[in-house]
Amino acid sequence: MADKTTIGFYGASGMVTGSNFLVTLSGEGKPVKLMVDCGLFQCEKVCDEKNREPFLFDPREVDVLLVTHAHLDHVGRIPRLIKEGFSGAIYSTAPTKAMAELIMTDSMGVLRKEAQAEGKELLYGEDDVEHTMALWESVPYREPVELPGGVTAVFRDAGHILGSAMIELSRNGKTVVFSGDLGNSPAPLLHDTDTIERADYLIMESVYGDRDHEDKESRKHLLEDVIEDAVSRGGALVIPAFSIERTQEVLAEINDLVEHKKIPEIPVFVDSPLAIKVTEIYKKNTGYFNKETTATIKSGDDIFKFPRLHFTMKREESQAIAHVPNPKIIMAGSGMSNGGRVVEHHKRYLPDPKSTVLLVGFQAAGTPGRMLQEGAKEVMFGDDTVPVRAKVVTIHGYSAHKDASALFGFVEPVADTIKEVFLVHGEPKSAMFLAQRLRDYLGLSARVPQHGDVVDIDF
Repeated sequence: MADKTTIGFYGASGMVTGSNFLVTLSGEGKPVKLMVDCGLFQCEKVCDEKNREPFLFDPREVDVLLVTHAHLDHVGRIPRLIKEGFSGAIYSTAPTKAMAELIMTDSMGVLRKEAQAEGKELLYGEDDVEHTMALWESVPYREPVELPGGVTAVFRDAGHILGSAMIELSRNGKTVVFSGDLGNSPAPLLHDTDTIERADYLIMESVYGDRDHEDKESRKHLLEDVIEDAVSRGGALVIPAFSIERTQEVLAEINDLVEHKKIPEIPVFVDSPLAIKVTEIYKKNTGYFNKETTATIKSGDDIFKFPRLHFTMKREESQAIAHVPNPKIIMAGSGMSNGGRVVEHHKRYLPDPKSTVLLVGFQAAGTPGRMLQEGAKEVMFGDDTVPVRAKVVTIHGYSAHKDASALFGFVEPVADTIKEVFLVHGEPKSAMFLAQRLRDYLGLSARVPQHGDVVDIDF
């Protein structure tokens, strides 16, 4: 059999979530199969049916799993992969490994409720998570990892969340790069995204492929304005925040605003057990922070501690927030408002015209967060219809993803090495817009693969 290499696009293809790609090296003997990410599809009800569909490959035949970062749409189906027979090595950076265990365990709560409500088997259980972690190995940035099939993997800093990585696969002088999610550099806490020297094939995210964020320099000023406005209105400021990165970034920004007396000292609640646990991981991994943040910490400033900041771990502490007089800031998960403690805060404060909801991350189509962003007058949370009278504001500058201009700028320096770009992790209009821009301005072959596509590459 002649040597042949394919990439299977089994998630985040023609859609944003569910990251899952499979590189298959065929030739003499048993094919080598290298997987990148195995995440949950996320939309309304966590895309329950799609997550239950059979894998389009045999998990028992996958040799290695490489993980870009710890967001649920990149790690959320790994325990199911193990449950169905995968027994190979799993590689990621150390922070990704630590946070992935928290994320996978935490997600079982939502998945269990959905399974019980619909009389279905749980997607995976605690034993599957334990088995997952037993297979998982940590690797540093930029140190080669030798894989089956003569492939070398290198994890490069993606600047997206703590420990996030691009995965560079090399063999016989050829290179395939999986971008994972690319960070919105410069970020408040993390290093800028690494540059890549070459890529014969680039599998790249396109979440914001058709639009740019606000100027990064203005995001803290916008946050300051929103907080000051919320205080003057006399209501609550509710921030649906992703537990990883967004919570920590916004906390650090509020810390700076408080210390420089740019905003009044009002109660700030981090109302997410997962975000609180993740923040502890951030505190233990300050070596991943950028120079500015490192200097701030060395000066003695605890960037995750300031007056009137409260971490509400227990359910009764969360419920007690309602009795604290306004104005106040409540940061609670989930970031797209489709679960978690933020739902109860939405039910309480969305009907209040004095209150404000601040969206600081990507809102997937069909989620309550997206509906709020698009100006819905009422939003469903479970069986409850909640009127929207509160002010709804979005600051795109805190997005953890590169915008259209930055994505183009990421590709441009290596355009002359690229045979083909595959745009994933984007809604169709975003991915198609970026593909056309790469064709028109860089002369690249760029395509938007669909779920289930299998493409031959020269690797």
